[in-house]
Amino acid sequence: MSAGVPEPTRASPAPPTKPAYKGWTGIRRAFGTPSALTMAVLGFGCGLPFLPIASMTLSTRLRDSGLELHDIGLISLASFFYLFKFLWAPLLDRYVFRPLGFLGRRRSWLVGAQLGVGLGLAALAFTRPELGVAPLVGWVLFCSFAGATQDSVVDAYRIEIAPADAQAALAATYTLGYRIGLILGGAGALYLADFAGWKVAYLGMAALMALPLLATLLSREPATPELSVQRRIDFIGAFWQPFASFFRNNGVTFGIALLLFVGLFKFPDQVIGVMAGPFYLDSGYTKADIATVSKLYGIWAGIGGAFLGGVCVAAFGFRRMLLVAALGVALSNLAFLLMAQYPSQIWAFYAAITADNVAQGFAGTTLVAFMSSLTDRNFTATQFALMVSLANLPGKFAGGLSGYLVEASSYATFFTLSAMTVVPTLLLLAWLWPRIREAAPAPASG
Repeated sequence: MSAGVPEPTRASPAPPTKPAYKGWTGIRRAFGTPSALTMAVLGFGCGLPFLPIASMTLSTRLRDSGLELHDIGLISLASFFYLFKFLWAPLLDRYVFRPLGFLGRRRSWLVGAQLGVGLGLAALAFTRPELGVAPLVGWVLFCSFAGATQDSVVDAYRIEIAPADAQAALAATYTLGYRIGLILGGAGALYLADFAGWKVAYLGMAALMALPLLATLLSREPATPELSVQRRIDFIGAFWQPFASFFRNNGVTFGIALLLFVGLFKFPDQVIGVMAGPFYLDSGYTKADIATVSKLYGIWAGIGGAFLGGVCVAAFGFRRMLLVAALGVALSNLAFLLMAQYPSQIWAFYAAITADNVAQGFAGTTLVAFMSSLTDRNFTATQFALMVSLANLPGKFAGGLSGYLVEASSYATFFTLSAMTVVPTLLLLAWLWPRIREAAPAPASG
């Protein structure tokens, strides 16, 4: 090339653009990712053991074995690990599970937890509650610890495997899998027990844990956070660093307000949970009606609500959907007034369950997307487990006193008052509204 003639500059290649999950094209992209299918199977693994070790299936088995109600109630406390999983979540953030360390930090714990759940369910198949409950309680403790650990790792995996604007879609597919797991761990286990006995039922549940185990082995390990230097802390630091990080990132006042909001968000729905079953019976519905409408139809209505929430959060962002979801949860309680007004009418039962479960599913997905946006990816398991516990504890404790309120007034008054408990949540949301950060929406495409 002759002197004085500048050499043409070569355009540097454009950096690869990350896929956007906003807008309707983004929604289809988010629900179509391999991560969405993985989360559905992992959600199945989380939902499958819950009823056989912590709820209805276990209590039904114990009653079928001739145990007294007060014994059944006490044994149910053995599943308390599900409420306090945030206590050991820092270890899941800090350490690799050494025996399976070649799988990576998240997958090593997940495979270990899934193997533990499968082993626990298989062991429960061979216990004989009528001959003594000590072995059964021991295996329930073991299995609930493994199940709660699995839940924490799956939540952390979901947050780390995809960006914040895809979290609603992953939460929706997780909910689909979780609810299917509940169906098989509840109705499926009961059918098996009726047909072939409890041993076969629990062995069947243990065998089904092979599906999420296979999904974990075939999935990829999330990328290590850029700030992974924070992981090189001592054992004690593994516990205080996640909480210090949360308040350092949000400030003390804003951080406390966020935690209060999370704790109150689903309170109107949770406070009526304990009274739902007695209310159905007192309204003149049979156990068959309750099983069909509440446990079968209601689960699919909840799945529909979860997917609706995932689509709406992806399209409009979680801030506006938090308002819609909070109002929906509260107002859906008023739908139970139809059942009080028209007792024994099956259409009223379907109407109330539709409103309640769709609102629950919508709110669940919205809250998960919001909580996911608050977590520091250096301490995902700990911070998310803490918020999940906060989201469940207030309503659980208040639900224990709900029977006194119903006895002192009426079901109609109780449902009306439960809807009004949304007021503190709305006041907090009004204060948080200008301070909630959302990812900037990507340009619309397609």
